[in-house]
Amino acid sequence: MRYCINCCIHLLPYDLHRQCFRCRGPNHNNQKCPVCKGENKIPLYTDSKQMKLLAVLEVRTDHRESWNGFFCLRKGKLCSLIFGLIIMTLVMASYILTGAKHGLLLIPSPFHYGAFTSNPSLMDNESLSDMKDHYQPSKMNISYVKDYPSIKLIIDTITSKIEFITRERPDLEELRKQEPHMFSVIPNKFLPNSKNPCWYEEYRGNTTTDPYATNSYALYSKRFRTIFDYLRKVFWNHLYHYKDKHYRLRCLPHFYIIGQPKCGTTDLYDRLRLHPDVRFSAIKEPHWWTRKRFGIIRLRDGFHDRYPVEDYLDLFDLAAHQIQGVLQSEAATERGKMNNIIIGEASASTMWDNNAWIFFYDNSTEGEPPYLIQDFIHAFQPNAKLIIMLRDPVERLYSDYLYFASANKSVEDFHEKVAESLQLFENCMLDYSLRACVYNNTLNNAMPVRLQVGLYVVYLLDWLTVFDKDQVLVLRLEDHASNVKYTMHMVFQFLDLGPLSEKQEALITKSPASNTRRPEDKSLGPMLPTTKAILRDFYRPFNTKLAQVLFDDAFLWKRT
Repeated sequence: MRYCINCCIHLLPYDLHRQCFRCRGPNHNNQKCPVCKGENKIPLYTDSKQMKLLAVLEVRTDHRESWNGFFCLRKGKLCSLIFGLIIMTLVMASYILTGAKHGLLLIPSPFHYGAFTSNPSLMDNESLSDMKDHYQPSKMNISYVKDYPSIKLIIDTITSKIEFITRERPDLEELRKQEPHMFSVIPNKFLPNSKNPCWYEEYRGNTTTDPYATNSYALYSKRFRTIFDYLRKVFWNHLYHYKDKHYRLRCLPHFYIIGQPKCGTTDLYDRLRLHPDVRFSAIKEPHWWTRKRFGIIRLRDGFHDRYPVEDYLDLFDLAAHQIQGVLQSEAATERGKMNNIIIGEASASTMWDNNAWIFFYDNSTEGEPPYLIQDFIHAFQPNAKLIIMLRDPVERLYSDYLYFASANKSVEDFHEKVAESLQLFENCMLDYSLRACVYNNTLNNAMPVRLQVGLYVVYLLDWLTVFDKDQVLVLRLEDHASNVKYTMHMVFQFLDLGPLSEKQEALITKSPASNTRRPEDKSLGPMLPTTKAILRDFYRPFNTKLAQVLFDDAFLWKRT
């Protein structure tokens, strides 16, 4: 092997010599180049002076030394190889770190999901009830945990950490400090001659003023603009004039259908609004208490301006106009007639969704929210009535998955998402209390299926810390589906509604069911038996506690 020491000081092999830039450049002279002349002895020059070494450097061509070529790569190729390896390493490190952060690695992650973040961007995924914005983390390969015994160990760990501890109820002054504007708008007392909580509020605008110009529901949703266009036309006709001042009737709901999603709340709403004494908000699910008052429209879009309480009250103006018509009628004036029209609100997120607390309320204790939705509702409406519709949490979760999953739905995919969610929930329970994990925004957004929504007893116990038990009606979807007439009579009695004619009752009870499973979802069939067994084990301790609280073993869901 021969080398050109004159130009290739790094000892390029002869077969690469003709690619050498300095030797084969524009001034190259084959007669002067010692290698090109075929000389076997090449002088070594340093600083343009020939050096006489102890011996003349002589290198002979020897193809048996072919292994030397592997170690004598060109400098450019060697740098490219090193650079490529560095890039590959960085990409792999980024993947591993990202997987660990989201709890997607199969190895135990140091990033346990506690309620510590204050970054609104973490909420740019769904949430949340009945919105198709649910967080979709990367699909992980968890085939090794598909067998029942492996996941059963995770469930056993979760079960061992369960403690039902009564929360401390905040006092009224603390609530006032958190929401001063809300307390300045809603009065302490309501009209005595109305069954529904209503009051008169002075209106300071004139005939040219648009009372709904700044309403966030009208601004952010095209669906509701028709409703608000109608309200604008009739608004002035419904003002009450007294001593050169104008007043509008404001109302809050008399009752709330607070949960749970995929448990038949839509069907109950559709039947109940057919009753002649029942009205609902202009929108079935305003989600004001849980989301809109915090500025959440869709979680993936982050935070917007907070919807003031006035925007929420505007949703009840249609019903308020009818109540006002009863109050101001001649018969009511002469006989002191009581208004029996009541208003309902049916946001299925009200019972469980407190995800926004971490961004607005301080003074957290061990990651638990210091204030919940029910604290504020009770502060304004201590006599409010609450209706809860529940179903077997195992079937609820599968229905929830079928409704919100956007693509690649299958029983196998559901199984993997259940296993992944259980792993994440276990990680949280290892370090924090049950309530801290249930109300943990980061955890709830990370779980690919909403396991926490089926933990009914956790939410119910928190509602019972502020409301009396006789103010809460808990129904089962299974009973409602098998005997609509019976459950509707229970609701009518609970709300103290007047008697119905046979025709009116038939219209309410014989209407077809609402919001049933879509045909394309039915084609997937039931969940895997293994998945059902896993979820039965997970929800069992919570169902047992629920049955004890309600004194009804039907809430064990043993036969479903």
